[in-house]
Amino acid sequence: MSAFRPLPLGQPIPDRLHAVSCSLPTMRDVIGYEERDPAITAHLTTGYPRFVLHPCVRELTTHLAATHHLTAHTLWLTCSSRMADQLATWLGHPPDLVHFHDGDLFGLAHASDPDLALRARRALQNAGGFLSSRAAEEQLVARGLRPALTPETLAPADTAAATIHAALDPAFPATTAADRFLAPNGMNAVHAGWRAAADLQATRGRTVWLQLGWLYLDTIALLRRLVPTPADYVYLPDVHNLPALRAAITTAGDRFAGLVTEAPTNPLVQTPNLPAVATLVRAAGGLTLIDPSLVSPLAVNVLPHADLITNSLTKYTASEGDLVAGLVVVNPTCPDAAALRVRVAAIIDPLHPRDLRRLAAQIGDYPAVVSASSNNAARVAAFLRDHPAIAELHWTGHPASAAHYETIARHPGTTGSVLSFRLRGGLARFYDRLTLPKGPSFGMKTTLICPFIYLAHYDLVTTPEGRAELAASGLSPDLLRLALGCEPAETIIAALAAALA
Repeated sequence: MSAFRPLPLGQPIPDRLHAVSCSLPTMRDVIGYEERDPAITAHLTTGYPRFVLHPCVRELTTHLAATHHLTAHTLWLTCSSRMADQLATWLGHPPDLVHFHDGDLFGLAHASDPDLALRARRALQNAGGFLSSRAAEEQLVARGLRPALTPETLAPADTAAATIHAALDPAFPATTAADRFLAPNGMNAVHAGWRAAADLQATRGRTVWLQLGWLYLDTIALLRRLVPTPADYVYLPDVHNLPALRAAITTAGDRFAGLVTEAPTNPLVQTPNLPAVATLVRAAGGLTLIDPSLVSPLAVNVLPHADLITNSLTKYTASEGDLVAGLVVVNPTCPDAAALRVRVAAIIDPLHPRDLRRLAAQIGDYPAVVSASSNNAARVAAFLRDHPAIAELHWTGHPASAAHYETIARHPGTTGSVLSFRLRGGLARFYDRLTLPKGPSFGMKTTLICPFIYLAHYDLVTTPEGRAELAASGLSPDLLRLALGCEPAETIIAALAAALA
């Protein structure tokens, strides 16, 4: 018997107003969610905040559109005024555009147009530009539309930032708070960090950016969309192919701007040879951006090999799963450190004060969560590696990149919480039978599993051309991403064994 109980479709994970995940218990639910099947979406009141507008944000948007006579428009509430201005630029300043401002709220409204709305939504998703759910909740209460704020533990306002930086010190011991910039979510941090580097390099005539490995979907989308021309984006699928990296840098020549990668990558959990990569990039005048969110910067030390680090604080630091936040770190030894600090500060958006206080209230569990989830991942990896039903297993101990991972791991045996695997049999039968919580995100105290490729790249899963693109990068549509939490390893393994039986 599994110790886990199946969660109903649409239940927030955790069951709180500001939860960052929600239950998708069957493959039919997953596909229905992707295809916007009303029979499925009717149960989904919430979801991962950058993909599903939070109910508080939707409620506030509807109210403000009516109040400001914008019901004939599509209104987007943004995390800052500059994000609203940036969105207008990304949309090309179409006719009938309205810059929205009401007190502390900012946004953009455009004439109702499904194609324009899709572009706006994707742009805000890629850059993490949506209004915080807590900011929306506060506005609803202040306007008398909700009775009171949801009770939750918050750190004192005057010490919250200091508490967070003190907890981050062990992850970035060579830096100070002046090198670190908090953001409203991880993608906002990626946007700010990469834009700062790209804008600086553009002043030198350097515009070609390399993407090393298959990265998180919004990072890929951001790079493809914001480079000056399609030729300025170069994708290198094999993180271990240093000759291909060297050739790409040589081809770019004086136009080479830098490289973006993850260590390890999401979802294939591959670790590049970062010392070698950084040496090649720096010798050619490029900047290196590294995102260690998959395992957390408390598990790996990538700063010596990066000019900029971007990190989703939604993972591991906000381990209760009811908060999104992000971080940019400038390497103080980088020759461009001073210029990068100025540029990041001018681009990054602020973390909402109550999100800051909520993060400070739970970040004290950061080391314990990284340790417990990492220990669980090692034990579950050993179980899956030897199970006859498993066709392939990706984790930080995979032979292809284990040695590279060990060079950046802070402690032996610290594996991070994420494993990805593919079954020999059918995906749906296993997934539907499994009693573990099923939903997006990772780095929570709660174990989560999801059919990552279906959720992140459904457009590729459903076409022959898309499947060929995935296959060329070593990705199977049936890949499952398992993010271990802090429950007893025995109960997680028992749930997996029951579904695999």
